[in-house]
Amino acid sequence: MPAVRQRVGDEPVGAVTDPWTEYLAAARQLDGVRRAAATAAVEQARAVEAAREELVRVHARLAPQQARLRESGVPPISLTPTPPELTEAARSMVGGPAAVLAALRVARGWADAADATLAARGPLRPSAWSPRLRNLLVYGPLALLVPLAQLMFFAAAGTGAVSIAALVVGVPMPAVAFAVGWVAVGRVFPAGAGERLDRTPRLGALTCLVPAVAVTAGIMLAMLGG
Repeated sequence: MPAVRQRVGDEPVGAVTDPWTEYLAAARQLDGVRRAAATAAVEQARAVEAAREELVRVHARLAPQQARLRESGVPPISLTPTPPELTEAARSMVGGPAAVLAALRVARGWADAADATLAARGPLRPSAWSPRLRNLLVYGPLALLVPLAQLMFFAAAGTGAVSIAALVVGVPMPAVAFAVGWVAVGRVFPAGAGERLDRTPRLGALTCLVPAVAVTAGIMLAMLGG
């Protein structure tokens, strides 16, 4: 009978202990799943927020680059993603916010490289020069046209009526060259949005006047000396 009592008494203990242990294990496992899910949700929310901020940064970098490329004559169709590029970009975003964030960071790296390339090539473009140096490209050739023509007439005709007529006709030509240059500067180097075009009028007037005066004085001295 004692052995029977022991076995009978042991059954309730085993029956109560095993389910309780299983319950505790299940509760711990459920709590672990809950914590992992909460952590994943927080990380995903952070990734989404970071992706949004990165998207704003990338867009802020690409917008001025696109405007500069259009000003340089790049056709708009060349700045639009092609269907294969859109498909590849959509495929890279299947991995969720973290994959999107990684792709945006790669895109920002490309934008940084493009900025460095444009900055390195910028000084070679006249539109990136100072207004004085840039406008000389317009005023300079116009200022040399009339003096060169006068010299050619003088070399061909010598001290005659043709040279005198060339001198008389050339007197108002610096003003004409300056007026043409004034208009041409606005056409060749137009001002951007919200900017004021600097035509450097004093520099333009001197550029157009000095060669004409110098050549006219030289021809007159040559005619008087002859």
